[in-house]
Amino acid sequence: MLWFKVGKDRVALDSPKLRDVLADVASGTLQLPDFQREWKWDDDRIRAIIATVTLDYPLGVVMTLETGGASPFRARTLTGAGSEQDRPPQLLLLDGQQRLTSLFQALYLDAPVKTVDTRGKSIDRWYYVSIAKAVGASADRDEAIVSVPENKLLRAEFARGASLDLTTVEGECAAGLFPLHFVFDIQRVNAWKRTFVKADERNWDLWSEFEERVLEKIRSFQVPMIRLSASTSMDAVCAVFERVNTGGVPLNVFELLTATYAGDRSFTAESGDYYQLPVVWQKIKQELAARFPVFGRLDQGVEDGLSSSDFLQAVALVRTWERKLARPGAAVSCKRRDLLDLPLADFDRLAPKLAEAFAWVGDFLQQQCIVRAADLPYRTQLVPLAAVRAILGEETDGLTAEEMITQWYWCGVLGEMYGGSTETRFTKDVEQLVGWIRRTGDVPDTVNDAYFFPDRLDTLTTRHSAAYKGIYALLIKQGAVDWHYTGAPISPALMDEHWVGVRQIFPKAWTEKEFGQKFPAGSIVNKTPLSYRASRNMSGPPATYLPSLVTASDMRPEWFDDVIATHLIDPDALHANDYERFYLDRSKQLVELVQGAMGKRTALRGAADGGE
Repeated sequence: MLWFKVGKDRVALDSPKLRDVLADVASGTLQLPDFQREWKWDDDRIRAIIATVTLDYPLGVVMTLETGGASPFRARTLTGAGSEQDRPPQLLLLDGQQRLTSLFQALYLDAPVKTVDTRGKSIDRWYYVSIAKAVGASADRDEAIVSVPENKLLRAEFARGASLDLTTVEGECAAGLFPLHFVFDIQRVNAWKRTFVKADERNWDLWSEFEERVLEKIRSFQVPMIRLSASTSMDAVCAVFERVNTGGVPLNVFELLTATYAGDRSFTAESGDYYQLPVVWQKIKQELAARFPVFGRLDQGVEDGLSSSDFLQAVALVRTWERKLARPGAAVSCKRRDLLDLPLADFDRLAPKLAEAFAWVGDFLQQQCIVRAADLPYRTQLVPLAAVRAILGEETDGLTAEEMITQWYWCGVLGEMYGGSTETRFTKDVEQLVGWIRRTGDVPDTVNDAYFFPDRLDTLTTRHSAAYKGIYALLIKQGAVDWHYTGAPISPALMDEHWVGVRQIFPKAWTEKEFGQKFPAGSIVNKTPLSYRASRNMSGPPATYLPSLVTASDMRPEWFDDVIATHLIDPDALHANDYERFYLDRSKQLVELVQGAMGKRTALRGAADGGE
C-alpha cells in the first residue's frame, strides 16, 4: 500500500483482490455511509461489468474511508449483505457502490440478483458464462455472459435454440453454462468441473482454456482503491470524491450531515434513537411551503424552491456570526467546510430559529408581490435575508429597518447582484446589512454597487433573468389592475386563482412586421401581468382588442384607460397602435419604477440629467 498526502490528509493507493473486497462486504468490514443512495443497476449493466472483470479490464477506482473502529457516519451494509452486522465497519465505501454491489450479488451470493430490466420492471436473475463463447474472441465476451431467470429455465428465444433447464449441475454442464455465483468457492468449482469433464472427455481441453482465460482472471482481479485515513476531514472527503467521481453524482453536504448526525453517539445515548436530519428538514420545508408557496415543494424526494442546502447555509451564517461575537477576528462564513463542521447540537438549537426567520422572509416576499416559486428572482438571496432576521429578530420590524431591507432586496434583484458566486456576497450582506440597520456600519455594497442601465430593458426577454421577474413583481406591487377583473388591483392572493402571468401587449409577429427589430417585441417593456381571461381577448394589435375588453369590463372607455395606465402604459399609444410611442414611454416609466425600488438613479439617466 502506498501512502501520500493531500494537504494535511493521508491518502493511500491500494489494489486488493476482488475476492477479498467482496469477502469484506459479506462480513460487514466494508459498509456504506448512510448518505449513499440505493443500489439500482439494471440487468444489462450487471452483465457488462461481469464481462469487464472476466477480461481483466480496468474497473475504475473505488474510494473508501478508514473508520479507525469508530465510523463518523451512521453506516449500513451493501444491498444483499444483510441488514444486521455485529462488527462495526473498518472501511466506508464512498465511491463504487453500484459496481461492487453488482459484483457482490452476482459473483459471491448464493442467491438470484434482484435487479430490473431495460423497462424498469423488477426481475430476479442468476448469471452464467458460456464456456464456448468465453474462450473465443474477447470482443464476444459480452455475449458470453448470460442472464437466467430465477427458476433457471431459459426459454428458446433466450437460448437461441431449444429451451434449457439449468436447475441441475448436469443441465448446466450440458448447456456449457458455468454459474458465476460460486466462482470463488474452489470446492464447488471443482465439483462442477468434474461433472462437466465426465460428460464429455473433449471438455478437458475446453475447461483448461476456460479456467486460464476466464476463471483465473476473475480470481486474480484487483480493485484499484483509494483509502482515506480516518483523520481525513469531511471537506477533504468531498474534494477527493469530486476529483474521482467525475461521472457520478457529487457528494451532497446535506447527505453527509445526515449520516454524520445519525452517527452522533451523544445524541443517540441521550434520546435512545438516532437523529434523522431528513425528517427534521421535511417538516420545516412542508410547514413553510404550506404557508408560502414561494418556497416550493418537497414531494417524494423532488425538491424545488428553498433547498436543504439553502437552509444549512443560513444556519451556518448565524452560527459563525455567534462565533465571531465570542471570538473577534473569526469570520462569518457558510462555505462547505462550515456546513460540514456544523455540530448537531448547534444545528438542533438554531434550526427552529431559522425556520421562523424563513417564515418572516416568506411574509416579506408576499409584501413584494412575489408569491410563487417560479416568480422568485433569486432563491439564493433569501439565505442572507433569513440569517439577518435570525440575528436581529424584531429589530427588522421597525419602519426604517423595513425600508432598508426592501431597498437592499430590490438592489440585489434589479442590479442582478446574485447571478454569480454567492458565498462571499452572503457573508458581506449579513455583516453589512446588520451594521446598516443598527447604525454601526455603512450602506451595504449590494446597495452601493447595484445599477440598472435603461437599455437593459431591451434584453430582458425571459424568466431566466432576475430583473425580468423583479419588474413583473413591481408592476403588481405598484397597483396594476387586471384588464378582465377590473374591480381592484391584482393581489398576491388572487394570482393563482385568476391565472395571472406575463402577457404580451403588442403581438410579436405584428410588431416585427410593422416596426422591425428596433424595439424588441419580446422585451419586458412589451409585457405585463394579466389574467388568462384577459389574455384570451387580446388577439391582434391593441386597437383591435381594446373595444372588446372595454365592453366586457362594463366601464366607460375613459375609465378603462385609467385601468390601462395602472400598468404604466400610455393608453393613447395603444388606441393608435403606435408601438414606438408606447415602447419609449413605457421604458421611461419602467426605469422610474426601478429607480424608486432601488432608491437611486440609474447611472446613465443620472449622466443624462447632468450627473445629479
